[in-house]
Amino acid sequence: MADKLSKQPQNVPGVWYVDTSCALCRLCLEEAPNLLNYTSEETAVYFSKQPETREEMAAAERAMCVCPTLAIGNDG
Repeated sequence: MADKLSKQPQNVPGVWYVDTSCALCRLCLEEAPNLLNYTSEETAVYFSKQPETREEMAAAERAMCVCPTLAIGNDG
């Protein structure tokens, strides 16, 4: 389960976030490429955009489901 006290600082404000336990596996980026990005150093993944549409919400849910370290959270 994602830790809301360990959120990546690059996450945009909102209910969806990636925490610091991310293993950089790229699986979430395949599911939600319009919502998630690597930092410029490629040392972390973060939500660069919060989902707004039904399709984006589904993509965020899929990204959360495929995360092997459970680093994606939703406080909503």
